[in-house]
Amino acid sequence: MFFIFIKKKINIFGKLMNIILENNNAILSYLSLIIFIISYILVICENFLSLKKCIFVIFASGLIWFIIGIMSFDNNNEILIMKNAIIHYFYTYINLFLFLLISMIYINVLKERNFFLIISKWVIKKKINSKKLFLLIGFFSFFLSPIIDNLTTALIASSIIISIDEKNNKFINLCCINIVIASNAGGAFSPFGDITTLMVWQYGILNFIDFFKILIPSFFSFLIPCLIIYLFVDKKNFIVNNIDIVDNIKFGSKRIICLFILTIIITIFFEHYLSLPASMGMMTGFVFLCFFGLYIKNKEKNKNNESFDIFKNFEKIEWDTLLFFYGIIMVIGGLATLGYLKNLSFFLYEKNFLEIDKDLNITFSNIIIGILSAFIDNIPVMFSILTMNPEMSKFQWLLVTLTTGIGGSLLSIGSAAGVALMGYNRGIYTFISHLKWSWVIIIGYFLGIYFHIIINKF
Repeated sequence: MFFIFIKKKINIFGKLMNIILENNNAILSYLSLIIFIISYILVICENFLSLKKCIFVIFASGLIWFIIGIMSFDNNNEILIMKNAIIHYFYTYINLFLFLLISMIYINVLKERNFFLIISKWVIKKKINSKKLFLLIGFFSFFLSPIIDNLTTALIASSIIISIDEKNNKFINLCCINIVIASNAGGAFSPFGDITTLMVWQYGILNFIDFFKILIPSFFSFLIPCLIIYLFVDKKNFIVNNIDIVDNIKFGSKRIICLFILTIIITIFFEHYLSLPASMGMMTGFVFLCFFGLYIKNKEKNKNNESFDIFKNFEKIEWDTLLFFYGIIMVIGGLATLGYLKNLSFFLYEKNFLEIDKDLNITFSNIIIGILSAFIDNIPVMFSILTMNPEMSKFQWLLVTLTTGIGGSLLSIGSAAGVALMGYNRGIYTFISHLKWSWVIIIGYFLGIYFHIIINKF
C-alpha cells in the first residue's frame, strides 16, 4: 500500500510539473537571469555583508541548475543535454581547480620557507623606496606572466610585497591593483599567459607567433595606468629589522622554486604536445614537491621539534577563491545551457545592431565583450565566445583576446588574478578599493585597443 501511495504521489507531481512547464518556461528562464544578476550584486557587496563571495555564486548556480532540471523534467532529450552540459562544466572546473590548487600550494610552501625574504633583502640592500618598488613589481609582473601565467605571477608578486612591508595597507592595495593590471596585460600576448589565451591557442584559432602581435598594445594598456597610480604612491624607505633577514630563510627554498618552474614546464608540455589536461601536469609536479618535502622533513627532524609537512599547507589555501570559480563556471554554464549565450552571439556578431559596416560592428562588439569580462570574469567570457565560434578575421580574434585579457582588470572580479588577490589580501585589496581606480584602467584599456588597430589593422 505504501508503494502504491508513493507512486500515485509521483504521478501527481509529474502531471503538476507538466502543467507548470507548458506555460512558464520563459518565466523560469528569466528567473535564472535575475538570480545571476542578484548573485553578482551580492558579490560586489561582500565586505558589507560579512559573507564570503563564493556563497552567493554557489547558491545561484544551484538555483539555476535546479530551474534547468525542472525545465528538463520528463523530457529524455532535454535531460541528456542537461547531463552532458553538467559533465562538460564540471570537467572545466576540476581542471581549473587542480591547476590553481597546486599553484597555491607551491606559493604557500615558498612562503613557509621564507623564500620571498631573499627578494626583500635585495630591495632593502639596494635601498629601493616604495615608489621604485611599485614600478619594479609592475614590470616584474608584466614580463613574468607570459611565462608562468597571470594568476601564479599575481600570487608571487603579492607575496613579495607583503614580505617587504606587511603593515602598509595603502601601499599593498595600490601594488595589488598594479599587479592585476600588469599580470593580465602581460598574459594577454602569450599562449601561456592566461587561461583565455590558452583556450584560443588550443582551439587552433591563432598560432603561437600571432599572440605577440598584441605585445605593444598590451604593454601600453599596463604602462599608462601604472604611471598614473605611481603618482599617488607615498615615498617610503624600507627599514631592516634587528634580526638579519638571511637567518630567517629556511632550507630548500631555492630548490622549491626550481621545482615550481619544472612543474610549469611539464604542464605546458602535457597540455600542448600530449593534449593532456593542464591539471595533470600540475599534479605530477606536486608529487615532486612531496618527495622533496620528505627530504626536508628528514633533514629538519630534530630541529626546533618541528616537522615539515607539505599537507599542512592545504589549511592555508584560499578555499573561498577556488569555490568562487566553481560557482562562476556553473552559473555561466547554466545560462549557456538556457540559450542566453547563443542569443548574445547572434545579437553581437550577426544582427549588426549598429547598422554599420560589418567589420566595424564586430570591432565594437569585441570592445563591449572586453568590458563585459570585467563583470563576469574573462575565463567564462572567452569560453563563451569560443563556444559561439563567430566568423571573424585574425585581427578580430586578436582584438577579443586583447580585450578579454586587459578588460578583466577593470574590476577585481574580472580575472583569476584579481579574485585570487582579494582572497590573499582580504580586507586590504577589495572590490571597492579596486573600483576607485577603474577610471585609470579604462584609459589603458582603450589605449591598448587604439595601438592594436594602428599596428595590426593596416
